[in-house]
Amino acid sequence: MRSSDNNVLLSVRGLVKQFATKSGPVKAVDGVSFEVGRGQILGIVGESGSGKTTAGRAVLRLVEPTSGEAVFDGVDLFGLSEKELRPYRRRMQIIFQDPYSSLNPRMRVGDIIGEAIDTHGLAKGAARRVRIEELLARVGLSAEHARRYPNEFSGGQRQRIGIARALAVEPELIIADEPVSALDVSVQSQVLNLIQELQRELGLTMVFISHDLTVVEYLCDEIVVLYLGRVMEKGPSRAVHAAPRHPYTRALLATAPIPDPTVKRERVILQGDIPSPLDPPSGCVFRTRCPHATEACAKVVPPAEEVGPGHSVACIRHAELFS
Repeated sequence: MRSSDNNVLLSVRGLVKQFATKSGPVKAVDGVSFEVGRGQILGIVGESGSGKTTAGRAVLRLVEPTSGEAVFDGVDLFGLSEKELRPYRRRMQIIFQDPYSSLNPRMRVGDIIGEAIDTHGLAKGAARRVRIEELLARVGLSAEHARRYPNEFSGGQRQRIGIARALAVEPELIIADEPVSALDVSVQSQVLNLIQELQRELGLTMVFISHDLTVVEYLCDEIVVLYLGRVMEKGPSRAVHAAPRHPYTRALLATAPIPDPTVKRERVILQGDIPSPLDPPSGCVFRTRCPHATEACAKVVPPAEEVGPGHSVACIRHAELFS
């Protein structure tokens, strides 16, 4: 399949990822669809267990999808063989969540960054060294850092190295998988500002995965809200943040701190934990924790309904609750 919209770099349709377990099949991602325009940032947000990381890795085929399609620059990645996929590996990169486990402790930083350059034959000799030094400078590190090992750096510095590694092959698409959640609060904003600056300077297209809706609203053009592998709400960042139409989105927003103590926010307290994907609730998967759930919510899987330009919500009660 080829995409007809030249402004869309990535179009994901009906993505399903199912894992086999001793207790039976588990759908970690269940029919997720979204699009990312060239030069834009799409945010995927949800609690732990919502399927957001699995969705991101399935798009890159770091885990193999069960079904669906991911059309990148007109080509369905899911239909490619490993050999056919290899040229696209350079064009798509990932920034991992944990800056400690994602870097090989036995390799010097220069070799970690240079490994991708070598794999794709982008530079050799002096040109390779210069390229590595340029990448380190771009993420706020110095040339001498190339000779050090990962254990000589702080968490924030390690994540900068991970970002430099992702940029080494000059990708068009970067999936950032909760890149600041493992960092101290004091350095999170520094790394977020760096990501935003690099995205603007290089014209990157990004998928930014997070559990923090406030961070996603700050960085992203579009937002997709996931719960138990399904899309609850998606739309323009400002529209979703200003007027959320799904109870789950509203609950995520209610947990975010407000810097102005004079502003009061609606209190939404969710009971219990996210259910096991081994035995998801019938109907709306959010109903077991939703303060507005009725009997009808257990019987109907809510379809996505348009509530504004590019803004959709999967809730059968959204009109009566939030119009």
